[in-house]
Amino acid sequence: MTGTTGPASYRIIPFALFMGFIGVGESLRWLEKIGFVSLESTVYLYLYPIKTFVVLLSLMYFWRHYSEISMADLRIPRNTIISIATGLFVFVMWINMDFPFATIGTPQGFDPNIFPEPAIRSAMIVVRIAGAVIVVPIMEELFWRSFLVRYLVDKDYWRVPVGVFTVSSFCISALLFGLEHNLFLAGILAGVCYNLLLYFTKSISQCILSHALTNLCLGIYVLATGKWYFW
Repeated sequence: MTGTTGPASYRIIPFALFMGFIGVGESLRWLEKIGFVSLESTVYLYLYPIKTFVVLLSLMYFWRHYSEISMADLRIPRNTIISIATGLFVFVMWINMDFPFATIGTPQGFDPNIFPEPAIRSAMIVVRIAGAVIVVPIMEELFWRSFLVRYLVDKDYWRVPVGVFTVSSFCISALLFGLEHNLFLAGILAGVCYNLLLYFTKSISQCILSHALTNLCLGIYVLATGKWYFW
């Protein structure tokens, strides 16, 4: 049993939407750089709640097809403890791997303080945390660990049980996961850790939990330190 229903598109579309919004933001920055448009800095931050809402809607629409997500998996104490430990480890490594040579481009960050209105600022922080802790871990783990890792084993990915290991799928998916992030070296390490967690627990739910904990800790750290570039 693979624990998967539905075509690959159900796992690709939410991720593609997320990356599409990132592409829109980068395109706008480029157009500003060449003087074609002039935008307020708040425009880029407003893209985040729109992106989060659209991706969330896509996940909700396809939810019945994500049978590999099982709350029962989280009731295995040993695996859940390992997931929590992995999430904390990735967080600690992430905030200590912001080396200039390990960064792609210039991280723009997400600084809600550019909003003078307290209500808007608070709302943006809540949406940013919710997106990072709920939407992003589900969307990314469905794409990277449920779909791509198995697709790299067999194009008929649904025939591959969750957690099957091959050297090529392990290395390629971890590398690509890292290149998705500005802090690519930290991203590669995170990809390695989440992949190892997948192979050990055979559970997408545990990977989501670990990823969510990493992002929650990172969000708290950013708010406490003001190091917005981590966002």
